[in-house]
Amino acid sequence: MKTTLKKIRECAASPASLQKLLRSLGKTKADAEPVSIIQILDSNGLDDALWCLRAVEGHDREIRLFAVWCARQVEHLMMDERSKNALNVAERFANGEASKVELAAAKAAALAAAWAAAWAAAWATARAAALDAAWATARATTKAAALDAALDAAWDAAWATARAAQEKELRRVCAKIEADLAVGA
Repeated sequence: MKTTLKKIRECAASPASLQKLLRSLGKTKADAEPVSIIQILDSNGLDDALWCLRAVEGHDREIRLFAVWCARQVEHLMMDERSKNALNVAERFANGEASKVELAAAKAAALAAAWAAAWAAAWATARAAALDAAWATARATTKAAALDAALDAAWDAAWATARAAQEKELRRVCAKIEADLAVGA
């Protein structure tokens, strides 16, 4: 899966990210020479590689299926069926089994679910902040700091594991596209 530095720049890439990529490629300005998502991943990391997918042409299906794969990794956290349904419709759309109208309807429903969840989360966050303040005061007088550190470490490890899985899957998708293109060439 490839794009160009010009396309990346046209998509309003972060100037710092673009400069980092240019340096890694030994270039001083954006050009129309193909650059692979794997090169971007190796140079700039997962966040920039994911961002640069918007500058890739001709691989909408693979990109959509990768996005669905990523979302399915946290599907168990989705409480609203509208969100889960949107994943199913997006996958069906990528495979040519759902219409743009179905996709738009699923997206609207998922956005409505997200707004409802956001409002609920805002209220819960305000309440949790008050409880956290009280809990922090109580912990300050105990040995709970070690527990907090352990919980923080567990969270960091879970986050790192999820990011590593995303990177591995993106590399797999890109490698499959390259292999398919080599066979077809």
